[in-house]
Amino acid sequence: MAAKTVWFDDKTDVPLLAENARKLDSFCQTVADGRVTTGELEAQEKRLVAMMKELEPLLSDEAHEKVTQLLCEVTAYDLMQAMYLAGQSRPKTVFRG
Repeated sequence: MAAKTVWFDDKTDVPLLAENARKLDSFCQTVADGRVTTGELEAQEKRLVAMMKELEPLLSDEAHEKVTQLLCEVTAYDLMQAMYLAGQSRPKTVFRG
């Protein structure tokens, strides 16, 4: 049996999900050209839904609630990180034309 994929750095508690995602073949193939198309995004959504449908019946009610909460927290984290990075890329000065 293969070793479990590590979810966070044991010294810093920093989540490693993004690092693990960057190793997925589907991710590497999608971003190889530096852009994400509508079709590639839809294909990722299909992979996500298929994985969720495969996993959901395996979970007890308690585990289902915990995994649901985890998925929501990961999604919130990703959205906040994207917003933070977008804010960091904005010019710090006001354009005066």
